[in-house]
Amino acid sequence: MKIPGVVPDSLARAPSVSEGVGDVVQLTALAGRTDGTATSAVTAVCDEPDERALAGVRDLPGVGAAIGIAPGSLGAMGRDGGTDNLAGSPLPGPPSLRFSRSARVTKRAMDLVVSAVALVVFAPLFALIAILIRLESPGHVFFRQIRMGAGDKVFSVYKFRTMVVDAEARKAGLAHLNEHVRSSGDARLFKVADDPRVTRVGRVLRRYFLDELPQLLNVLRGEMSLVGPRPLVLDEDRHVDGWARRRLDLRPGMTGLWQVLGHRAIPFGEMIKLDYLYVTTWSLRNDLRLIGRTIPVVLRGGGGSF
Repeated sequence: MKIPGVVPDSLARAPSVSEGVGDVVQLTALAGRTDGTATSAVTAVCDEPDERALAGVRDLPGVGAAIGIAPGSLGAMGRDGGTDNLAGSPLPGPPSLRFSRSARVTKRAMDLVVSAVALVVFAPLFALIAILIRLESPGHVFFRQIRMGAGDKVFSVYKFRTMVVDAEARKAGLAHLNEHVRSSGDARLFKVADDPRVTRVGRVLRRYFLDELPQLLNVLRGEMSLVGPRPLVLDEDRHVDGWARRRLDLRPGMTGLWQVLGHRAIPFGEMIKLDYLYVTTWSLRNDLRLIGRTIPVVLRGGGGSF
């Protein structure tokens, strides 16, 4: 195996190879010097803190070279990472972010069938919810909001309206009540407990995630998936860069890891990692498992919409 270089935290501890470049942030430059053949590899042998080392590796472009990480910064790469061989020793690497055509067709087929059937089955419930919303407060039944979708393409997400019509205008006045700011100082997500803008019908809809049923239309249209990364509003998406943008390799979902693990309490940074983990370990079985885990969350009133 040809090894163009290593990236140790200390060159004194580097293995004997042709070139040592010294720091994990130089991984991209080193990878760019590979010849792109199947025998080329860039190895990251480092004792850097996990977050720094992994960010360096995740941020690498597709240069056609194998990327490997020797222990000990292996956390959060996902269980489906590949392995290479370095001088007779297995060298783990980050999981591939390429999806086969058959995988995409399978996922899309499930989305189409389930969303179409669900829209028919839930049609009477849609009608009932629409009547209740109109009886309680003036305004549209549906709420539309621009979200960031797969491939950095924006789309309008559909939800049942759960707030008063001037909710957006009143948002700035509630900034001091943002749960994420009060608990961790992180203003990238906006959550307010007992938000005064939410209507009585809206509280029930949010508690059982019924406000999100119209997203079945987004799934049918191919803008969302049943399972996937969280669909971020544009103000949230602007804080996502580098390797984390690969979360958009798949369509955003109605549910996902962030949903079943308690999305209201998950900090922004952890949510992005969960999305990345979902994308890099995707399988149909995982999607079915997450759908199954979403059902009890809904039935027990896991509350709060994103």
